[in-house]
Amino acid sequence: MQNVRRIHELNDIKTSSWTEEELHYHQRVMSDLSPWLNAQGTAMLSQIIHEIEDRG
Repeated sequence: MQNVRRIHELNDIKTSSWTEEELHYHQRVMSDLSPWLNAQGTAMLSQIIHEIEDRG
C-alpha cells in the first residue's frame, strides 16, 4: 500500500490512469463503506469496478 495515492488525489484522474494497487485498494475500502456512500461515491465505486473488469 506504500504507493497508493489517497482518494482525494485521484478525484481528477481517470481510473484508467490508476495503478492496479490503487484500484483494488480503493475498491475494497469503498465496498466496505458502500452502505454510507452518497451518489458520487457510488458512481466512483462503479467506475473503479468497471476499470478492474476491463483490465481483466
